[in-house]
Amino acid sequence: MSDSTTSEYIEHHLEHFSLAKIGLVSEETSFWNIHIDSLFFSWFTGLIFLGLFYSVAKKVKSGFPGKVQCFIEMVVEFVDKNVKDTFYCSNPIIAPLSLTIFCWVILMNVMDLVPIDFLPYLAKNLLGIAYLKAVPSADLNITMAMALSIFFLVIFYSIKVKKISGFIKGLVFHPFNHPIMIPLNLLIEIVSMLAKPLSLGMRLFGNMFSGEVVFILCAAMLPWYLQWIGSVPWAIFHILVILIQAFVFMMLTIVYMSMIYEGNKH
Repeated sequence: MSDSTTSEYIEHHLEHFSLAKIGLVSEETSFWNIHIDSLFFSWFTGLIFLGLFYSVAKKVKSGFPGKVQCFIEMVVEFVDKNVKDTFYCSNPIIAPLSLTIFCWVILMNVMDLVPIDFLPYLAKNLLGIAYLKAVPSADLNITMAMALSIFFLVIFYSIKVKKISGFIKGLVFHPFNHPIMIPLNLLIEIVSMLAKPLSLGMRLFGNMFSGEVVFILCAAMLPWYLQWIGSVPWAIFHILVILIQAFVFMMLTIVYMSMIYEGNKH
């Protein structure tokens, strides 16, 4: 490819199929623009997770379980062990929440292993869609939405466990327990609170977006018969990234929830 063609190819693959692309909102009104492809594939992978676990739970066998059931049980036990090792209090929502996050993020990340031109080609030729990005976790809107959901959950349980008075006291009298330090305490605590969803969402987005860009570069800069030289080794390494990012997102969620209960004890 020429430099201009390569640049156009890369830019095209970084564009989302959105409301702006079909003329429902203005390109300049980015706040109201919705990435339809990210929403579709996030819901699609979420339904795969729900459907698979529901079907296995419905047909569960205690004597001689099948391979799929064994795999699901291994995943559940892995998540349950990490929850028990990190979260020492009692909250029935933590284990299901952790399992959902871990499996859902993995499935969204796995979309990065689909050949970069395969789904856009199908979308263009079957549906007439010119732009398509199939990795929801490489979209900052999706990762930050998940991170903000965890953030609001943390705020909700902070108020539920500590009550309104305890929650406010934690903001104004920590880490320095003196009235004169209230402004500094507020600044420190608010920055600390906002840093949690920001780091949670940006970490997942940054790793998945960079992985997607590498696949795009391999496809753009190498002839089709040599693309496997760059794509296959990176895909093998990227499997590790996919699993680690899902694990980190899950573990940080457990830690944030655990800090609420541990802090209330002290």
